[in-house]
Amino acid sequence: MILSDLMQTPVFDPDGNRVGRVIDARFVIDGTPRQLLSDARLAGFVVSSHSGSSFLGYERTDERSPWLIAQFLRWRHRGSFFVRWEDVAMLDPEAIRLRPGYARVNPRLPD
Repeated sequence: MILSDLMQTPVFDPDGNRVGRVIDARFVIDGTPRQLLSDARLAGFVVSSHSGSSFLGYERTDERSPWLIAQFLRWRHRGSFFVRWEDVAMLDPEAIRLRPGYARVNPRLPD
């Protein structure tokens, strides 16, 4: 399975309720970031319940301009959350199911 197969995949909570769909994936680099060919591992997915489109990077910083675009994207992605890889119970191209007790993490990247 390749990552693009998982984009737009529906995400379900442990009770079978749809909580959104995958709009982005996050990776963590193990080792020195400047090192050529550093190993990257999947940290988790960004899930949106309102939109299937990307944040276009506006979730990553406090970027506020152009103001109209920033406001629109924040409104469109309200309720979006990051789910850690450890919270994924089942993964296939048709659906992602989350484990009981999963955490909804703010999708904003830390400074």
